[in-house]
Amino acid sequence: MANPISYEIANAPITAHAFNKNKLIICPNSNDALVYEHGSSNWTLEATLKGHDKVITSIDIAPNTNRIVTCSQDRNAYVWTKESDGSWKPGLVLLRINRSATFVRWSPNEEKFAVASGARCIAICYFEEDNDWWASKHLKKPIRSTVLSLDWHPNNVLLAAGSADMKARVFSSFIKGLDKKPSPSVWGDKLPFNTVCAEFSNGCGGWIHSVAFSPSGDRLAFAGHDAVISVAAPSAEGVHVVYSVELTSLPCRSLIWANERQIVGAGFDCAPILIESYDDVTWQVSGSLDIGKKKTASTSSVMDRFKTMDSRGQSDSQDTVLLTTHQNTINEIRVFAGPRDNISQFSTCGVDGRVAIWDFDSNQITADLASLKI
Repeated sequence: MANPISYEIANAPITAHAFNKNKLIICPNSNDALVYEHGSSNWTLEATLKGHDKVITSIDIAPNTNRIVTCSQDRNAYVWTKESDGSWKPGLVLLRINRSATFVRWSPNEEKFAVASGARCIAICYFEEDNDWWASKHLKKPIRSTVLSLDWHPNNVLLAAGSADMKARVFSSFIKGLDKKPSPSVWGDKLPFNTVCAEFSNGCGGWIHSVAFSPSGDRLAFAGHDAVISVAAPSAEGVHVVYSVELTSLPCRSLIWANERQIVGAGFDCAPILIESYDDVTWQVSGSLDIGKKKTASTSSVMDRFKTMDSRGQSDSQDTVLLTTHQNTINEIRVFAGPRDNISQFSTCGVDGRVAIWDFDSNQITADLASLKI
């Protein structure tokens, strides 16, 4: 597997990022979002989005309309539209929340977006042309704590949410007059607004950092702070099967589906990992995808180096350098290239201020990981 392309974009932790063609938007743990454009050799700062009073917690960009949405600890969200003169104009969003906004994502058709919050609710935002602002409706019950993550179903109506009450839920966000009635699915056929289609728990007691629908939308993966990744497979008969995988590494903070049988997760272990299924039922951790910098050393060589350093009174400066691309927690992982059901690249951002782009060839990765286990 080829080493990823890594960019040291900021001198501060990157809390969130989003790509759209040659454009990169990051939140460097501040009140501003930075818009970069990729030139012939490097990234150049195109614009700084100013407007929030506190740290921006999440960003997303609509690939077709090129609109950027940001949310912040200041309890606000803005929709940024690029003007003819190249500047970015913020649009008003009426969130009506009294706690921090924590996570934001555009819907697949880009006509609405969802904002998670610490107010134990999710704001579904849609544009009102008469008032020239983005209004919102709230998904509330039965959420009992801060909502930490969201993901849209391909049908543009169902929304998955993971929260600090240790539950992953699937809601209906159907807005009459805006959404088309979705086709019946394994999540149900009657979907009025705020219908709870399913509620899952991994059973181990960790709050849910990330949720992700499979490309078909028929399964839901979610990652808990107890270092467990679960895959829920519902059925039209109302029977829900949840298969949980206990990680030997630290918890994941973010998940994506690479295809219907492979999930990529990343988080506190500073390296993305692959979780896959060979029979569509059982799931297992195949290994770390950050194998380009892995090094091996015999026990004798390590002992010899330690003895030499001890006799000279030296310290090993390499002790603070990880043999991974990211040198600290990975905050977010996102699809970079390829269709939803068979991605070819994904991107990551981390506390180390780096953004990395990783190639993903499912067959090659499976072969590489298998060879490492021999």
